[in-house]
Amino acid sequence: MTSDSATRAEPWQWDEPTWRGHVERVRAGASLTPDRWPGDTSVAVAISFDSDHETIPLRDGETSPGLLAAGEYGARAAAPRILRLLAELEVPASFFMPGVSALLHPAEVEAYAAGGHEVAVHGWIHERNTLLGHADELELTGRAMDTLERLSGTRPTGIRTPSWDFSDHTLDVIRELGFTYDSSLMADDEPYLILADGQDTGVVEIPVEWIRDDAPYFMMQRYSGLRPYMPPRSALQIWIDEFDAARAEGGLFQLTLHPHVIGHRSRLVVLRALLEHIRAHDDVWWATHADVADLLRPGPSTSGGDPS
Repeated sequence: MTSDSATRAEPWQWDEPTWRGHVERVRAGASLTPDRWPGDTSVAVAISFDSDHETIPLRDGETSPGLLAAGEYGARAAAPRILRLLAELEVPASFFMPGVSALLHPAEVEAYAAGGHEVAVHGWIHERNTLLGHADELELTGRAMDTLERLSGTRPTGIRTPSWDFSDHTLDVIRELGFTYDSSLMADDEPYLILADGQDTGVVEIPVEWIRDDAPYFMMQRYSGLRPYMPPRSALQIWIDEFDAARAEGGLFQLTLHPHVIGHRSRLVVLRALLEHIRAHDDVWWATHADVADLLRPGPSTSGGDPS
């Protein structure tokens, strides 16, 4: 079967090289979980926030002041609350931020960096990268990388793709721009090396999961069927159970949150309770995603993080 005919064929008509090639294009390689984490700790904890703010409506050409105000809440009210909580509990975090969000709120980027947190790439305008060609995806991602470096003072080493999507060229873009890690895929609970067509890329994957994300539980769209369906304290129990299981297995507990989602008063109570539950254990390595990747990627490590 030629490549052209394979493209036109229905999936049930694909020959084995075709369907196997799709599967092997981006694949999980060697697991990277160490026997013990730094400081002889039992579990690593990597808390992250996707600071999307106004970019979700802007991405889709939506310019309604009402929609933009809902995104602005994340920057105006939620991010300062989150930063105060992290400082109070001495928790490092990774903030994945679209370039447009950073340009709209440069003082916020500076506050992340001043608080000792990681600033990492989350696209340019939370674009739908699966609709882009290689050149456009490369240009937008590189532009976001440069913008965050200028505003934070540090060149980002990690990326979380908008909506956790991978196009046919996303991995190529990640490698061309020199990222050391990605945090968009879901092949494991634990970090692993990414393979491209069976070959080790050297790029560390810090996996995400919708279970460990606030958006599926709390998102709201007025004119669709999307409604918050879970009380915040029920989501808290899920995340506590995820942490407890990660600790029992000696693994990583990774969490993805959004300021405009988790930063409301009744939900920030839940984040505080989760962090206090984790803080009650003395065998936790608190780390940014960059710390985790730096520790685990092949070659010399200069990992930081907070053994506690």
